[in-house]
Amino acid sequence: MKEHSDLTEVCRLASAHAQRAEREYRLVPEVAEAVRDAGFARHFVPAAWGGDEGGFGTCLDAVAELARHDPSAAWCASIAATLGRMAGFLPEEGRRALWADGPDALVAGALVPAGTAVAEDGGWRLGGRWSYVSGIDSSDAALLACLVPVPGGGPDEREARFLLVPRSAYRVEETWRTLGMRGTGSHTLVLDPVHVPAGHTFTTGELLAGRPADAAPAPLTVALRDVSGLTFAGPVLGAVRGALDAYGAAATRRKPSATAESALARAAATTDAAALLLDRAAGDADRGVRGEWHGARAQRDQAAATELLLAAVNGLAGTAGTGALQEEAPFQRFWRDATTGATHAVLQWEPAAHRFAAAELAGRRAD
Repeated sequence: MKEHSDLTEVCRLASAHAQRAEREYRLVPEVAEAVRDAGFARHFVPAAWGGDEGGFGTCLDAVAELARHDPSAAWCASIAATLGRMAGFLPEEGRRALWADGPDALVAGALVPAGTAVAEDGGWRLGGRWSYVSGIDSSDAALLACLVPVPGGGPDEREARFLLVPRSAYRVEETWRTLGMRGTGSHTLVLDPVHVPAGHTFTTGELLAGRPADAAPAPLTVALRDVSGLTFAGPVLGAVRGALDAYGAAATRRKPSATAESALARAAATTDAAALLLDRAAGDADRGVRGEWHGARAQRDQAAATELLLAAVNGLAGTAGTGALQEEAPFQRFWRDATTGATHAVLQWEPAAHRFAAAELAGRRAD
């Protein structure tokens, strides 16, 4: 990330405009630009392309701090950083197209394959609809997952690819109406058929395995599922910290209560425990710790941290009182945002538990 003052400024702006973002179901332009200026989009971009080539721990800390002020802004910032990392898997032609004017392009993305693709000379003709594209209104480009015909393959042979399309090619259909994380503007992307050159695409398999097209910095060599939970758990962590701040501020204005004090202490301890799990997962990725057992543990820890964070914020909600649940009260927004963010598919316990148990029982524990 850039200087500390840049993060402080985006936190200030995001907090000031959080209620407007909720009403409009998107970040306000000033906040989106502040996210860009703070360096989130360039964080994982290779230095060869002008980026910061940063680590997962630094990103997690910055996202969590921003979420303490506005979880929706932090969600979009985390997405911007993650999609910048994903863009590093593009061949040189695609990277040049995206970063020709610098590494701060805000890239939106859809990881679930959708749309349709038809083979065309030198690439594919891509069109369709992709749902839940966070930060789409402020995006400069999008990476869209699609099952595409395999070059030279049979008529029904398909492979999953990410295809880069410019902002001028797609439009936004406003479909995002949720209980929480309203300001993320996770609307539907609609793309009329457009040609996408092969050099503007990469396979999902390359991303999943952490195998970019050519020599790349360490952050690009991490398998996706080992770190994907950090993208979404970071905003949840900050949201719960924001809820703790709001709960504590309200408690100082009321008569001391043993019940409230106990709830505050328990939630704070549980949140700290979750943060330690996320820090370990991020730290392992930054130190180059690889292998199935460590990756499975990292995925497990991200899911476990999310469950702890939900327990913490729900424990606070149970004792916060009616005033904390009023529409104008800060606490209820953090509670709603944390609860909504925790529903993301990559944060669910069962897949993480299954993977970890398989690795553990296969005897892959590191010495």
